[in-house]
Amino acid sequence: MQGAAASSEPLVVVIYHSGYGHTQRMAQAVAAGAGAELIAIDAEGNLPAGGWEALAAADAIIMGSPTYMGSVSWQFKKFADASSKPWYTESWKDKLFAGFTNSSAPNGDKSSTLNYLFTLAMQHGGIWVSQGILPSNSKAAQRNDPNFLGSYSGAMAHSPSDAGAGEMAPGDLETARSFGERVAGVAERFHR
Repeated sequence: MQGAAASSEPLVVVIYHSGYGHTQRMAQAVAAGAGAELIAIDAEGNLPAGGWEALAAADAIIMGSPTYMGSVSWQFKKFADASSKPWYTESWKDKLFAGFTNSSAPNGDKSSTLNYLFTLAMQHGGIWVSQGILPSNSKAAQRNDPNFLGSYSGAMAHSPSDAGAGEMAPGDLETARSFGERVAGVAERFHR
């Protein structure tokens, strides 16, 4: 951006779908770290009024979906397919992108979901921002340490199938918050 018309801060948007509230809590933590606007994809896979416009104006788009059957939810996929309109005009080209996910198993094939989000970002000509947090992988590591699940490509959380969204591991939420902070920091460097 150039001249006086450029805003002082980059605009970061978190777009997500959440089936049971866990991914919503992650999205809120990511948004808190990034100082981002939240856009929820509803139960029918639709965006709220102004959602597409907010994405068009964003400097960075952080995408989130639960991992269902080894990939994003169908609601998120509906949004992804609808993004073919900005894809056709290359209007998201050179934006920063990042992603996060949650599943009920410690592995749960969450990497497949993050790979899907990465591929979607690459389809749009985007620039991917990684997790940027070393894993907590020593014998002394505790479940609530940052990046306990050891992801490099994006933020991951594990929520047992019988645990409500209010029972999410504080370490996973802190990892999500730190991830949002990282994306905002990278966006600030790109924005200058």
